[in-house]
Amino acid sequence: MFDRLREDLQCIKDRDPAARSSLEIIFLYPGFKAVRMYRRAHWFYVRRMFFLARLISQRCVRKTNIEIHPGAQIGRRFFIDHGTGVVIGETAVIGDDVILYQGVTLGGTGKDHGKRHPTIGNNVLIGAGAKVLGPFTIGENSNIAAGSVVLKEIPPNSTAVGSPARVVKQDGVRVDRLDQIHVSDPVAQAIGGLYQRVEELEKELAETKGEVAELPKHTGEPWSDSNFWII
Repeated sequence: MFDRLREDLQCIKDRDPAARSSLEIIFLYPGFKAVRMYRRAHWFYVRRMFFLARLISQRCVRKTNIEIHPGAQIGRRFFIDHGTGVVIGETAVIGDDVILYQGVTLGGTGKDHGKRHPTIGNNVLIGAGAKVLGPFTIGENSNIAAGSVVLKEIPPNSTAVGSPARVVKQDGVRVDRLDQIHVSDPVAQAIGGLYQRVEELEKELAETKGEVAELPKHTGEPWSDSNFWII
């Protein structure tokens, strides 16, 4: 027990430059408290004392705002940084040396039975606010970007970004030139498409009346993101 306690403390010191002492971690780090309370709850859970297990789990939620179901299986040196809003489901499996940031959910979709929650491989980092939903595997040594929504399996040694998440780097090689800054504006594209269709309909109507259509003059492409017209 004391070896595992020292191991948990050391992993936080190694990963969090703000951690100044073991005493500070023990009394002031909600992620550390949540993991220690989970270990106790899980001990009761595997011995089929489910009420006591959930009692400890719910007390942990009130104290730390971190909800770890006592049925989850969590490996060694598990670190929850900050931790507010973290939720880990009953059938989740987490390997060794995993880091979760605040707002992460390891949950289900509500459509699966039995194994409903994800399996997280060793040495995985999941960024703030990411949601991993479903009974699939996140491969070891992978990174899930903050705010991502992961709905399918991620291979080992990968970086996944977006909603829904897709792999942008694997084994150190970029596999998807995802540009998150210079992206098209879907609203502008939709309005531009409508303008083009209205223009076509006006021409057809003018032709049926035997008239020459007088359409508004403008510069640039009407359906471009930066210059569109609303009729």
